[in-house]
Amino acid sequence: MDTESQLARLGLFDARVPRYTSYPTAPQFSAAIGGDHFARWVKAIPPGSPVSLYLHVPFCRRLCWFCACRTQGTSHDDPVIAYVETLKTELGLLQRILPEGVTLSRLHWGGGTPTMIPAPQMTELARVIQNVVPLGDGAEFSVEIDPNEIDEARLDALAAAGMNRASIGVQDFDPEIQKVIGRDQSYEVTRRAVEMIRARGVTSLNADILYGLPHQTSARLSDSVQKLLSLSPDRVALYGYAHVPWMARRQQMIPSDTLPRPEERLALFETAQKLFNWDGYVDIGIDHFARPEDGLAVAARNGRLKRNFQGYTDDTASALIGLGASSISMFPQGYAQMNAATSGWTKAVREGAFATARGHEFQGEDRLRARIIEALMCDFAVQTDELVRDFGVTRASMNALFAPVAEKFGAFVRHDARGLSIPADGRPLTRMIAAQFDAYAMAKTGHSSAI
Repeated sequence: MDTESQLARLGLFDARVPRYTSYPTAPQFSAAIGGDHFARWVKAIPPGSPVSLYLHVPFCRRLCWFCACRTQGTSHDDPVIAYVETLKTELGLLQRILPEGVTLSRLHWGGGTPTMIPAPQMTELARVIQNVVPLGDGAEFSVEIDPNEIDEARLDALAAAGMNRASIGVQDFDPEIQKVIGRDQSYEVTRRAVEMIRARGVTSLNADILYGLPHQTSARLSDSVQKLLSLSPDRVALYGYAHVPWMARRQQMIPSDTLPRPEERLALFETAQKLFNWDGYVDIGIDHFARPEDGLAVAARNGRLKRNFQGYTDDTASALIGLGASSISMFPQGYAQMNAATSGWTKAVREGAFATARGHEFQGEDRLRARIIEALMCDFAVQTDELVRDFGVTRASMNALFAPVAEKFGAFVRHDARGLSIPADGRPLTRMIAAQFDAYAMAKTGHSSAI
């Protein structure tokens, strides 16, 4: 039986499993977590320690049909300017409870389209952030930039504020595919944006590209990847398009019969992977690629790669604070998500309260299972000695946990005294293997995964 047939037998082409940017995953969050939890967890941050800050801007000039993010369209700047004012108020609320001496190791503006913010408001927002929690030594300030929604003035404002990493969404350069997914963005427009970014001394560049899009073939994807490589990004996220029209209604605009079959999706990924590897990029986890000297590649080599809501990261801060509607914070104690509705978030903040609407407080085996899943997603291996040392479990209990997974996945998983690992042939199954340690998902299916 060939590898593809074995992968099919194990359900790779039928499975729907999380990306595991957190554990437990967001669907497990509950309304039991509110603003009091958020405030208490912020106050528990050790004074003088580094944290990460994520600001969510949910507005887009146009809504791309492929996107499942929490966004809303607007053709005017007024709602964006009003939103920034509320963000500044929320930053003021944070300042009241943030322990002394805390600095930023990472600052990320995401969305949506944060580059919809007019230049004067960008400058003012950056100033307020700096007053509340300044950038620490060696900090990274990254911004998601829409090449269709950027100009000299806004880039000047971002560069002056300290942006040192830019992230651009490409998705695909093929005109027919762009038309079907509602994303008109030519290679020339993208190249011009990259040139403007680099002209301001911003040398670190991320890019996102999708596989599994309608009408996508290996030849078309190869052309898009080669065009992207001509822009020399430092790191690339190669995400699989998730077609979930029952969740993201705008995806109903995309005809399902134009999508590649699951087996074709795997071939598309492998095509792009080979092109990145041939150009000198190294694999990072399941879906990222980076230049060998990039921070992600260094972290992967040194065993310091982490996973958060933005994907893979080399950030070592123990807390990620999310501000803005629908943003998610990650603390040692658990997760806290702001109200997803902009109106609800705005109302709470203007009334002087944090808009936390749901989340999860770690309990029981959560931290242990989170570490197992993160290790598999980042390193394709989990070490029994580390779990025994950090979580007080026994080697026998870990062997008992790993053995059924090794039996289920056969040659695609290796289990020995050192722990559990995924060889190269099994890496397309990584998310499925990680899901075997998801106690919440297993409970829903009636399976036991007790330690």
